[in-house]
Amino acid sequence: MTALNEERHLPDAVASVFAQDYPGSLELVVAVGPSHDRTRSVADALAAAHRRMKVVDNPSGRTPAGLNCAIAAIDPASTVVVRTDGHASLPSGYVRHAVEVLLRTGAANVGGMMIPEGVTAFERAVARAMTKPIGLGPARFHVGGEAGPADTVYLGVFRRSVLEKTGGFDEYFARAQDWELNHRIRRLGEVVWFDPSLQVHYRPRSDLARLASQFHGSGAWRWQVIRVHPSTVNLRYLAAPVATAVLAASGLALVLDAVVLRSARVAAAAALPPVGYAAVVLAGSAATGDGLDADAGRWYPLVLATIHLSWGSGFLLAAADDLTRDARQRIADWWTKQVGLRNTAGRLRSLVADAPTRRG
Repeated sequence: MTALNEERHLPDAVASVFAQDYPGSLELVVAVGPSHDRTRSVADALAAAHRRMKVVDNPSGRTPAGLNCAIAAIDPASTVVVRTDGHASLPSGYVRHAVEVLLRTGAANVGGMMIPEGVTAFERAVARAMTKPIGLGPARFHVGGEAGPADTVYLGVFRRSVLEKTGGFDEYFARAQDWELNHRIRRLGEVVWFDPSLQVHYRPRSDLARLASQFHGSGAWRWQVIRVHPSTVNLRYLAAPVATAVLAASGLALVLDAVVLRSARVAAAAALPPVGYAAVVLAGSAATGDGLDADAGRWYPLVLATIHLSWGSGFLLAAADDLTRDARQRIADWWTKQVGLRNTAGRLRSLVADAPTRRG
């Protein structure tokens, strides 16, 4: 388990681990990052109360580094590694059932679904968005589906031998590290297995700013995964960035028209994408918001738009930053080469000019 600023949720997360009905031995290692709240003192108090729990430091605070620190600290005799975090609550039969599936299928990693549970109206709207294709797309660990091989799963229950073969989590990826690890596992010819009956409860972000920050980061790191593994790109990952780019272009066109062009035709054409997008979001909200109470229902369209546009802007800004940095580096390399060639040519000219003198 990793924990960063989880003072509020950590006791419940730890309690869910020690409530497991798993018949074999079980220990919990919590890697705590440099938090701004009492997470470390809470973790230490919990470890004092549970002899099978230990706390280790995660100085960087990054999730993959913390996971690797925790894995390194577990009992060397352990053959199965169960990932959880300080924001999750495992049902009592989770580990037992996951290990049974791991043994039955021969998979390298078994996992199931993230089940978001909101308490406030805003959190309930986020929870609904996270379980519908219009919110986060059709990934089975969000929306459900048949058991079987999958690209990725939520959290994961791993054969330790496969984790060691892959080298563990890639610490470069502050986000999407689970997807990236599962990609490398599948490249080894191993199976990642999805089981919809493995359901882990998750508490969504509590306000709009935190939600926007979460998905802006997710979009930025999805770009990094695609940059490192270009074969993983697909239309699902490009939908939000394309929509965001079109809406941004429309906004610029509307501003340009209002300030300079003052053309009714340009204004009408530029208004089409935002009006169309708003219509899609509102229609999607109506189609998938059944059962939401009135307060959550009012948040729901704004939550959907925040998820889409934060994800898309994170992806686009990360891509633009990398591409411009690469372009600057290529220009710098070209310039260095030209300067080197000029310096070499100058030295050759000096040698030719001096040659008669030296012969004399």
